[in-house]
Amino acid sequence: MLIHSTWTLSVSESTVLPRSYGLELVKQLHQKLGLEMGSEKIPSTSYSGILGFYSTSKDFLTFHPEEFYKLSLCGLQEVAAKGIALLESESLEFLGAKFNIINREDETTSYEELYTTLVANEPEPIRQFNLKFLTPTAFAQSSTNLPLPVPSLMFRSWLERWNHFAPIYLGSDELIAYLTNGIMLKHHKIQTRSLVLHKGYVNGFIGDVTLQVLNRADELLANVAHLLVNYAQFAGTGMKTRLGMGQTQVNIMSKLEI
Repeated sequence: MLIHSTWTLSVSESTVLPRSYGLELVKQLHQKLGLEMGSEKIPSTSYSGILGFYSTSKDFLTFHPEEFYKLSLCGLQEVAAKGIALLESESLEFLGAKFNIINREDETTSYEELYTTLVANEPEPIRQFNLKFLTPTAFAQSSTNLPLPVPSLMFRSWLERWNHFAPIYLGSDELIAYLTNGIMLKHHKIQTRSLVLHKGYVNGFIGDVTLQVLNRADELLANVAHLLVNYAQFAGTGMKTRLGMGQTQVNIMSKLEI
């Protein structure tokens, strides 16, 4: 089971939080789900933090009562997904703040359903994908982090999670090589943004990225790419997706739109 749960939030009065609020919020959400924070090598959840307009002042953020905010929480395996599906709450209260949950939308599917629909049924291939990175996105490389939308690193991050949680194994380094040779970064409009943690921060990129499947790539490869891009909406992209990085929104372009 997979779930992508999107909550619409509001505050009743101006609400001030430290920039590093995200860690406390995600800890509380894990407690509500009955999941141990940090016990998994590959996280079974991804989370967006609170998205929307807020004012900034030094180390603090101010959320406004006239604004609406969004929070996404995704589960990548049965326990986490069912926990999110069954989570019932009218508000989020942490660090002295209270966010009212005024709406909730759940998208659910399964690994088998995604694979059957996008690969096994041999659909007409899609060859262009528009991705929007909503929260800072980066990739761990040895002792440094790379805040750039490198296609091979994006697909590797999605494939690692898919192979870890899905009952259908897709392949490893050889598949990454095929994807790297068959797909290019066509366009991007990005900027750097930092995620502030309790101690320090992590730089990442946010913004729009277009991936293009080359004409020489066969239809099966294009469909596997489509599958992994679609999966990114649940798994997120890159490092620290459990803490609010790498939230990914996808717009699949039909052949007629390209």
